[in-house]
Amino acid sequence: EAGPGPAWPSKCPWGAPKAAPMSCSLADVMSEQLAKELQLEEESAAFPEAAAVAEGPFITGENIDTSSDLMLAQMLQMEFDREYDAQLRREEKKFNGDSKVSISFENYRKVHPFDSDSSEDEVDWQDTRHDPYRADKPTTTPKKGFIGKGKDITTKHDEVVCGRKNTARMENFAPEFQVGDGIGMDLKLSNQVFNALKQHAYSEERRSARLHEKKEHSTAEKAVDPKTRLLLYKMVNSGMLETITGCISTGKESVVFHAYGGKSTNEEDKVIPPECAIKVFKTTLNEFKNRDKYIKDDYRFKDRFSKLNPRKIIRMWAEKEMHNLTRMQNAGIPCPQVVILKKHVLVMSFIGQDQAPAPKLKDVKLSSEDMKKAYYQVLNMMQQLYKECNLVHADLSEYNMLWHEGKVWLIDVSQSVEPTHPHGLEFLFRDCRNVSQFFQKGGVTEALNERELFNAVSNLNITADNEVDFQAEIEALEKMNEDHVQKHGKKVSMFPSDGDPP
Repeated sequence: EAGPGPAWPSKCPWGAPKAAPMSCSLADVMSEQLAKELQLEEESAAFPEAAAVAEGPFITGENIDTSSDLMLAQMLQMEFDREYDAQLRREEKKFNGDSKVSISFENYRKVHPFDSDSSEDEVDWQDTRHDPYRADKPTTTPKKGFIGKGKDITTKHDEVVCGRKNTARMENFAPEFQVGDGIGMDLKLSNQVFNALKQHAYSEERRSARLHEKKEHSTAEKAVDPKTRLLLYKMVNSGMLETITGCISTGKESVVFHAYGGKSTNEEDKVIPPECAIKVFKTTLNEFKNRDKYIKDDYRFKDRFSKLNPRKIIRMWAEKEMHNLTRMQNAGIPCPQVVILKKHVLVMSFIGQDQAPAPKLKDVKLSSEDMKKAYYQVLNMMQQLYKECNLVHADLSEYNMLWHEGKVWLIDVSQSVEPTHPHGLEFLFRDCRNVSQFFQKGGVTEALNERELFNAVSNLNITADNEVDFQAEIEALEKMNEDHVQKHGKKVSMFPSDGDPP
């Protein structure tokens, strides 16, 4: 029985399907925050215990709050402690090596060992025993003396092998001898070069030892040797000096200290000034090799000079300055007053005030009137020094003249000689040149040139048109005087002059 027709669906199958609602937008799907949340949900579902532990107080990579300065400081400190422990382990390995008995730096570690296990597998590049950048030392030749066979044989005399061995042997030189990293550069030294370096290193080592020993027995730049220190202690202990404050000047030949004067030890001694200058002549001899001419030809010391050893000559140098200062003081020339001489230590009055030494003429800024006044003072002192003291300064310049209390003071007369010295007139002409040039540059129009100043001081009245002829006449006078001295054995000058010559 035919039933009714097929039952058609209520909706047309070709109709548009109903759109399913979307759970989230595309932007939400691409969000990293959403991905992390979904991942955490999956992890918490799969591993509930680990998720519970993660919520604890431990610091992990997921829950660090870097906004807290305290948290950052703790993290940095933990990292520093780990690096420190790793360094300790490297030092421990390097020190112990393969020894059966080893030491441990466990007490010096910052982090407990179970916290630092992760760094055990780090590559130790700082271990010098296994440094990949360090060249290996050359292997030694076996007892048989050669390696290889036939044409590939290499003996211990091979140029390359021998050169590398010589480079390695340079490490045995003294530590002060810098040899560099020859092994790292694969340097090959020949026997000739190595032997020369070895001899030089040995010579330098001996020279260093000699210098060290020399410094302990001689005065240095601003220090004194034990013997000089003992002399100064005795002066202080005797009450002659109250205290020694410090160094005020250094030179090639001496060191000058400042001291406060004490009381006189004997009734016959001079009154000690309130401030003193202690001139310590250096006992090193290398500064005196070119200064022998100032003393060996001086008749006052000539006979003693040849009989003394070099160190006693230095004492003679101090004695010479004392005698020269005494002559100048007796003539009324402004100069330091001699207090006492002990071996190579000369105590004088201090030119200055309150530990401040008087400035040198080259350092002080004088007015034109004061400069002119200073020039005439220097001219007068040079004439007094020549005629009354029978001396030539021999090193007179603006460096050895002080300006104090409105007048010029002369210092440093240890090299001063008499005009009868074989080079006395040459020294005088040199002093005149220094003085003339200084005051002419200082603006003194009345300043004489060196030849006029020489004649004004010595009264020799040498007439010459140029400096060469002038110096030739000076040398002729010196030669004539020296011949007369050798012939008659008297220290009488043959210089022609109007007045009484020295």
